[in-house]
Amino acid sequence: MPKNNSKNKHYTKEFKESILKRIESSNESVPKVSEEIGIPKSTIYTWMHSKAKKDNQHSTRSSNNHSSKWGSEDKFHVVLETCTLTEEELAAYCRKKGIYIDDVKTWRKQCLKANTTISKDPQQINEEIKEEKLKNKKLEKELRFKEKALAETAALLVLRKKANTIWGDPEED
Repeated sequence: MPKNNSKNKHYTKEFKESILKRIESSNESVPKVSEEIGIPKSTIYTWMHSKAKKDNQHSTRSSNNHSSKWGSEDKFHVVLETCTLTEEELAAYCRKKGIYIDDVKTWRKQCLKANTTISKDPQQINEEIKEEKLKNKKLEKELRFKEKALAETAALLVLRKKANTIWGDPEED
């Protein structure tokens, strides 16, 4: 049962667990349960996330359940487990695991694209890298040469201007 505080409502642990069990067992949507009970959807989603995080700490997986920190093997297993599920079953699975449906769909696309990319031979890549390094070195050397020539030209122009101010313009004679 909810306890009222001055600003926020606080719910007992048993009440939270009963709501989460109801959502898991009956596959009811969070918005439907939220509207029926009068609890904000964000509150229920927070409870679900906390429960998933807590459950995940007891599993063999790492203690951080954030899907961006999952390894590719874990993501692949999720894709395998969910490939035959309907949308409702997928939603229930995601609630249980504490992940988003969009993440699963993204992982599925990544798995499908994994073997479609054409990869180059590593030796060919290394040769291309060596060629690019040599080309880069040559360009840097050429750049240094041009910078020195530019600096020399600028120095000569400054000297010419100083000489002209001291001895006058040769065109004046």
